[in-house]
Amino acid sequence: MEKIRTAIAKARAERDATGAGILAPRKTAPERTTVPDTVGANWAALPIATFDTDLMRRNRIVSFIRGPESASIDMMRTRIMQQMRDNNWRRLAITSPTAACGKSTIALNLAVSLTRQRDIRSLLLELDLRRPSLARMIGINPRPVDFTEVLRGKASFAESAACFEGNLAVGSNSNKTRDTSELLSSAGVTDVLATIEADYQPDITIFDMPPMLAADDMMAFAAKVDCVLIIAVAEQTTTKEVDICEQELARQTNVMGVVLNECRYMGREANYGYYS
Repeated sequence: MEKIRTAIAKARAERDATGAGILAPRKTAPERTTVPDTVGANWAALPIATFDTDLMRRNRIVSFIRGPESASIDMMRTRIMQQMRDNNWRRLAITSPTAACGKSTIALNLAVSLTRQRDIRSLLLELDLRRPSLARMIGINPRPVDFTEVLRGKASFAESAACFEGNLAVGSNSNKTRDTSELLSSAGVTDVLATIEADYQPDITIFDMPPMLAADDMMAFAAKVDCVLIIAVAEQTTTKEVDICEQELARQTNVMGVVLNECRYMGREANYGYYS
C-alpha cells in the first residue's frame, strides 16, 4: 500500500512539474453570426395598405375573394407562373392593341390573385404613364410620391410603393407623364429596376403597360422584360391588330399569349380565352 501511495505522489509531482495538471481553457462553440434578412426588412418597411372590398367589386377585381368568379383568374395565374418558372422568366408585361381592353384590370386581378400564394412575392408596377389608373382602382390615390419619380431616380421605391397582404408591392401614379417613351427606353430605368429587384427579390414583376398601338411606349420598353401578355377584347379587337402586336413584340421579347377579355360565348369548360 505504501508503495502505491509513493507512486501516486511521484506521478503528481512529475505532472505538476511539466504543467500537465493545468486545465486548458474550455473551448466554447463559436458565436453564431446571424445573417440579417435584408429583403424581409425591406418588405416590412413598405407602407401598408388594405383592399377595400366594395371598391374592388366596383372595379371588377374579382380575384380578391376566392370563389367561382376568381376561378378564371386563378387558372390564368397558375398557367402564367408555370410558364415563367419553366423558362426562368421574372418580368411580365401586360399590354393590349388599343385602349379600353381591360389590361389594367387583368394586371391587377393577376397581382391580387398572387397574394393568396403566400410563398410568392410580387411587384405590380404601373408604366402606363400617360393614363395611370391603378392608384384609383385600389383606392390609394393620390400618391405621396408617384412611381414615375422612382423611375427618374428622384425617389426610392419605398417612398412610392404600397404593400398589400405582405407579399404584393404596387408602384403607381396619380399624375400623367410626358416624354414617356424616352423615359422607358433610358438606361436609368434599367438601373432603377435592377435596384428594386435586388432589394425586394420578387418572384414575378408585372408591368402594366400602355396600349401597344396607341404610342411607342411598349416598344421602347419591350426589350427590358422577359415576356408579354396581350389583352384583346371580344367583338372589338381585330385579328389584324393582334397579329401586328405579336409580330412587333416577338422581335424584342417573348409573346406568352393572348387573353380574350369580355367574351360572352365561352362554354362552361373555358372560363377565359388563352392561347400561346
